[in-house]
Formats: sequence, structure tokens, C-alpha cells
Amino acid sequence: MFNHIKSLSIAVLFLATSAVAEPAAISNAALPKRIQAVYEVTKNGQPFAKVHEQFSVSNGTYKVESITKGIGVYALFGERVLTSSGEVTAQGLKPVRFELRQGDNPKKALLADFDWAKQNLRMTVKGKLKEAPLTAGTQDLASFAYQFMYLPAPLKGDITVTLTTGKKLNQYQYHINPDAENVASEGVQYKTLHLAPPAQDTQETKELWLAADYHHVPVKILMVDDNGQKLEQILTELHID
Repeated sequence: MFNHIKSLSIAVLFLATSAVAEPAAISNAALPKRIQAVYEVTKNGQPFAKVHEQFSVSNGTYKVESITKGIGVYALFGERVLTSSGEVTAQGLKPVRFELRQGDNPKKALLADFDWAKQNLRMTVKGKLKEAPLTAGTQDLASFAYQFMYLPAPLKGDITVTLTTGKKLNQYQYHINPDAENVASEGVQYKTLHLAPPAQDTQETKELWLAADYHHVPVKILMVDDNGQKLEQILTELHID
């Protein structure tokens, strides 16, 4: 069951998204030093999990911790904990290490080490090492959601996202809807930018709605697989310092 959550993460969806390759340099002075977010996740409209996330920046480095707790029978799988740490540069987040841990099962742990000097990504899956070329802007499941705030505003047009899940390195294509969409949650109306993949023949999709007025923090994440199973992650609490 929790295999579906791998992709969700702000903690959850891929979410699959990550960062645009080689974004233009911007000032980080006015950006948040800490973001705390809580999400509720449903599977086919039924309660599935709750996600607690914290993003913090200090002395030129960042850390993200995302904890997903299943609801009901899904709680039996244990907490899924994602952590990402690295540098904050003029181009945004530059991960150094990513970890995924599922409950107390060491076989489900994933590690990713980013060797930027050698442009090499090292992923450890079930004790076995996998390597892939590392390109500028690459993010991980925990960091991707907070990279959007570092991209040049306004976000528009088409973007390419490069993301490691800890098992593999993927690229995703997205188109940003130029018209703002409102997403309501817990009595709050968020003006959002909708990121959707190009039209395709299958029903599989991964989409994001980013808060236009809150540093592009994801408000909603939607993932539908080839079998029509739908996971939806909605922001319920947000604190920004």
C-alpha cells in the first residue's frame, strides 16, 4: 500500500516533481528560513495518511524532514520518514544526501548520495549500489517541493523536473497553466499555479498545485496510476517563518 506513497511526498506524491535544470540565480534573502506543513492524503477518496513536514535553512544549508503516518489499517506499515540535507545556493537547493525509511524494515530503506564534484548520483537499494549521471538542478523526494520557491518568478511555460526517488533517476515534463486556480482547504482559499504533464493516452497522471502567494509551497498533489487508483494530498496547515 505504502508503495503508492513513495511518489507522494512533500511527503508524498512524487510527487514527483523536482527542480528545473540550471535555473537563473536569484536572491535568497527574503525567502523563508522555516516552513512547517501538514497534509492529508486520501486514496480513492478515503482517508489514507497524514504527512508532517518541516523545511529549515541555516548557515547556507537546508534540511527537510517528512513523516507520513498511515490511517487505520495503513498504520500497520509504520511511519515513512524522508530526509534530505544539502546546500542552499543562488540556484536553490543542492542536495547532498537523501534517505527514505519505512517503519523498522531495513530492507525498505533507500539512500542517495549526491557527488556534485564528480557529477555522480549513488543510490543504495537493498544494500546494492546503483549509479547515475548527476545534472544541475536534480532534487529528491523530500527537497523537490521546496525548490520551486528558488526558481525565477513568475513560473510559466514548460519545465523539466529531474528527481531521484532513491531507486532511480527520473525526468518529468510539466506545463504551467497561466491562469491561477483556487484551491480551498480548511477554510482557506489558496491561489495556485497548476502544473500538469502533457496530454497522453493513458489515465496515469501526476499533477501539482503550488501556492502562488506562499512561496510556491504545494497545496495539492494528485497522482493517478494506470489502474485508475487515485492518491490526493491536500495542505491542511501551513506555518512560514
